[in-house]
Amino acid sequence: MRKLTIIGGGFAGLTAAITAAEAGTRVTLYEAHRTPGGRARTAEGPYRTNEGPHALYAGGPHWTWLKQRGLLGPLAPLPATESLRFRFHRAGALRRIPPLGLLRQSLRTAEKAPVDLDFHSWATGLAGERAAREAAAYAGVALFHHDPGALSARFVQERLHRAAALPPEAHYIRGGWGELIERMVARAWETGVRIETSSRVDSLPVGEGPVVVATSLPAAARLLGDPSLTWESGRTVLFDLALRTRKGDPFVVSDLDAPGWLERFTAQDPSLAPAGQQLIQAQLPIGPDMTRADGVAHGERLLDLGFPGWRERTVWRRESVSQGRTGAVDRPGTTWRDRPAVDRGDGVYLVGDQVAAPGVLSEVSFTSAVEAVSLTLRAGRPALGRGRGPASGHGPASGLDLKHA
Repeated sequence: MRKLTIIGGGFAGLTAAITAAEAGTRVTLYEAHRTPGGRARTAEGPYRTNEGPHALYAGGPHWTWLKQRGLLGPLAPLPATESLRFRFHRAGALRRIPPLGLLRQSLRTAEKAPVDLDFHSWATGLAGERAAREAAAYAGVALFHHDPGALSARFVQERLHRAAALPPEAHYIRGGWGELIERMVARAWETGVRIETSSRVDSLPVGEGPVVVATSLPAAARLLGDPSLTWESGRTVLFDLALRTRKGDPFVVSDLDAPGWLERFTAQDPSLAPAGQQLIQAQLPIGPDMTRADGVAHGERLLDLGFPGWRERTVWRRESVSQGRTGAVDRPGTTWRDRPAVDRGDGVYLVGDQVAAPGVLSEVSFTSAVEAVSLTLRAGRPALGRGRGPASGHGPASGLDLKHA
């Protein structure tokens, strides 16, 4: 049995650990936190919050992988009555019907969008300036970026098309993503993975076989001593609050005037908050010159419109800023292939949501993890030492169905 060391026990690290162990590799996983999960960890206590909206896209590569192993678990279906409570903030007012230009733009497939042109310019030429701006704002829920229109048209259109798909591609894990992580941890133990929690790794192990670094990109750069490991990500305010239940509150408020998203997660999963209360989670992207207070003020304006009396009904709230932790964004002229390569050379592999792998958000983490394990198995050598830079080539070579990734 070959040996594999994995540093980081989030979704990507656990995916790599299970994949490698199933192939007969002896795996040791080190996690700095007292419990695995990373950004997929669900908060303990009465309010089961995730770090921002967490959804699984049906048809994505990890959907099939999880389902085949019985890890998908029970999902939280949205009642039909709740689906009718989707609201769009447009021109300062809440509306029930999305603008026609947004609907038309969302139907276009990503293959028709150029890589080298920004989304706003491309969509304006097709649908007009207003429709382009509103489509970019709607796509913000899958981007966590304050100016989606400035990003690559191909990159934004893929996320817009999937976020607006009917029937919806996004599905929710009942009980929060922590439930999924618990199932993955159990599967890892069953396949023989050794998991060491509260174990911070400050240098690469030598003589222990290949190493998969499954941390955030800034942490990987420090661990590998490679400042070139950078890629742009979003900066967003995460605003969570629990309200006493009121009949008629909206399910979602999507801001089409500026990127922003409020979602009542207890609409599909009442177990996320105590009886008689409902959990609202919002992500409100902010620019480099904006503060947490700016994002919170944005969210409060949307709450004023959609949730009457929300201040008097609030029983709990939490605010934070997530920076560089919301996945990669691609500027015009770049694609996922231009991000830091999975294979760093010398038996070191990099996985996560900001590396050279296709997909949307957690799909990037999954695809890169499977790719890294595939590379270690094909290499079949007891590689030692520290990564000294990317190996040639950036694309996955594991034979994954990239069309659906």
